[in-house]
Amino acid sequence: MKKYLPLILLAILVTACQSPKVNNGPVVGFVDAFEDATIAQARTGFTDALKKNGFSEEQKTVQIEYRNAQGDIPTLTQIVNYFVSENVDLLATCTTLSSVTAVQKTKTIPIFEMVSPTPERMKVLDAKGKAPANLFGAVEDLQYIDTSFSIIPKLLKPKGAKLVIGMIYNQAEPQSADAMQRIKALADKLNVTLIALPLNSSADAQLVTKALLGKNIDAFFANPDNTVFASFETILKNCNQANVPIFTSEAGLVQRGAVAAFGADIYQWGYQAGEQAAQYLKTHKTDGLKPEMVKIRKRVYNPAAVKKYNITIPSNFEAVK
Repeated sequence: MKKYLPLILLAILVTACQSPKVNNGPVVGFVDAFEDATIAQARTGFTDALKKNGFSEEQKTVQIEYRNAQGDIPTLTQIVNYFVSENVDLLATCTTLSSVTAVQKTKTIPIFEMVSPTPERMKVLDAKGKAPANLFGAVEDLQYIDTSFSIIPKLLKPKGAKLVIGMIYNQAEPQSADAMQRIKALADKLNVTLIALPLNSSADAQLVTKALLGKNIDAFFANPDNTVFASFETILKNCNQANVPIFTSEAGLVQRGAVAAFGADIYQWGYQAGEQAAQYLKTHKTDGLKPEMVKIRKRVYNPAAVKKYNITIPSNFEAVK
């Protein structure tokens, strides 16, 4: 009996670690590409929308299997492959990498994306220019970046003759590279000098940020980039030490220390995707569903950051809590 004891204990341990299955209830596979305090708000919004529509883990009316790839691409692929093999009722994908991976791995399981750009920006359209038939959720285009970036010259005076704004971007992320090109064109129109440096991983954030700060920039623009999200505290620390204010297009980053933003509310982004997912779980049909633009954007500012840099904020901006 003793020689079988380790096997018995292993079996008990494996059983204990498995999530209890909901009897005859739907299973949602939630895929997060990386760990981030701002991005995590989307998951909260998504689950709150499900709960409001009668799909609650507490009431055992739904099972939400959550996995986070921690920024590792092979792990992300394994997570999506696992959910596909388990034939979950739907996939919820947070940030671009999760959404693109899911599209690549399944053509049948409905995918409800959030914190992701349009299918066109993700480069997942087919030869006829159509988005995947199983792709839904809430998406964002780059038009709002124009407003976000244009705020800076209105609020900040240049140290020299011309305003100099710095940014970093990830060449491997389509929406990040697209955003950089769009901002570059906008900077030219606004008579602003843009200095953009590539960043391939959050591990390089401090080195690249310091290199950017060494070019005597007036402000830093935090664009919609997963690497920027993951390394924001490092960027913020270095910018604050150099007395360089950060502006952004993401409301969540204002809560974390950026001066101001005009952008999507991450919680509401997830909530909007969750409402679509709830509709599907109720009807088991995707009729009328499609990737839709984020509905709620906010003009927000950080009172502490505004005070530090002595910036006057327009009355149509609200303070973050």
